[in-house]
Amino acid sequence: MKGPRETDFAYQAVYRYLTCVIGEIASDARVRLPSLRHLAERLNVSISTIQYAYSLLEKEGRVYSVAKSGYYALPAPAISTHYSGNDLLESVYINTRRPGMLVLSSDEPALLQPIDSPLLLQERELLRQYPRQLQPNSQPCGELELRMALAARYTTSPVRCWHADDVYIGADLRGVLEILIGVLCLRDATVVVESPCDWVILRLFQAAGVRVIEWPLRANGRLHHERLKKLLESEPVRLVMVSSGLNMPRGSQAPDDDRQAVAQLLGRYDCWVLENDCYGELGFEVPGLRFRDLLAPQRLIIFSTFEKIIGPEAPYGYLLSRHLSAEWQRHFLLRAFRLSAIRQKAIARLYGNGRIDQHLQLLRRRLNDSKMQMTNLLCERMGDALQFVEPEGGATVWVRSLRRVDVRQVFQRLLKHQVVIAPGELFSLQGLHTQHLRLSHSFGSDHDLATALDLLGDALRRESID
Repeated sequence: MKGPRETDFAYQAVYRYLTCVIGEIASDARVRLPSLRHLAERLNVSISTIQYAYSLLEKEGRVYSVAKSGYYALPAPAISTHYSGNDLLESVYINTRRPGMLVLSSDEPALLQPIDSPLLLQERELLRQYPRQLQPNSQPCGELELRMALAARYTTSPVRCWHADDVYIGADLRGVLEILIGVLCLRDATVVVESPCDWVILRLFQAAGVRVIEWPLRANGRLHHERLKKLLESEPVRLVMVSSGLNMPRGSQAPDDDRQAVAQLLGRYDCWVLENDCYGELGFEVPGLRFRDLLAPQRLIIFSTFEKIIGPEAPYGYLLSRHLSAEWQRHFLLRAFRLSAIRQKAIARLYGNGRIDQHLQLLRRRLNDSKMQMTNLLCERMGDALQFVEPEGGATVWVRSLRRVDVRQVFQRLLKHQVVIAPGELFSLQGLHTQHLRLSHSFGSDHDLATALDLLGDALRRESID
């Protein structure tokens, strides 16, 4: 990998290598590409470097990923074909990566305000300070400097404090959550999750044999603590997953008194509490109370990812836990994540010098502007067809059809016009949210958005089943 150009970063060389591999594919059928681990070993680079190169190719529509299977290349003659399988989520993934699609299904807030230039500049500076032979595997739970930065960021008092030894960093959020399932022995156990819930988490629990019970939010976004109480009384609940601030995909935030009531309730039961902090930094206003401000740390685990605020250049996932340290360390060591030490150090420096906070201010401002643009258009063009939750953060809008419609047929109709939406049923394992959609407001031009919403309105009218 040191041959092409000395000024290249490793992911650029990997990207060119994969481009050549894809170009050599002669078949019109989909072709499975090497796994992250296999390619990392072959090219002698970190898994995160391979992952970043693959993510660039995904955004160009040259490869796509299939859960629990890997990455696939579609040669140019086949790239325009429609997926004909029955898995709705796989259809969303594949069609999102087709060239020329208007993607209203994505949730990539960081792409609206990239921070890749400061990150790469920091890496260049660090490469002058540290030798090339710096061992990426010497710290299986993540680079100490970044773990220290995260511990400091989550510490709010002498009681609610975190240390570097409480922080564990993995190659991506999926890998970290897979370790969590193993450490907490969640296979065949009962887990309660807020609903709607991120499809990545739902599918991961489902694949691991976790029994998932959905805890629907009220229509106004408030937490239904009486329903949670009944579940805790009647079911052998091992873990309850709650949103740190924003519930995504709704984009709503429960009021402080709801959180206090739920925290008091959880304190009376012997179960783990898992706080989802992936969107905790993306609220438009100053956040209220977090569950970590209200719960004793003995049964609390926090997880998050850098990807939502930094982008695909930082795909790492991480968790914070003050207990089970021997088990966490053993599982992270067994997983043997190969993480770029330099990139982790660069992220830590961006936290330390305040660049992340500056970036977040700009990102939140731009997300709020694009949210207002989207909601104004929804009111103007589809006020009689859709009802939406006013987002309090994030890059998406959660909408409900006022007419009874077959959302799957709406999805298929829009594909013919090269528009991809995210049907609400993807955010449930129990058939909830079938009249809902998640729409991205952080993409494209004004003209593209207006055109896509006109097509959506037409599809909703045509697929009405009242």
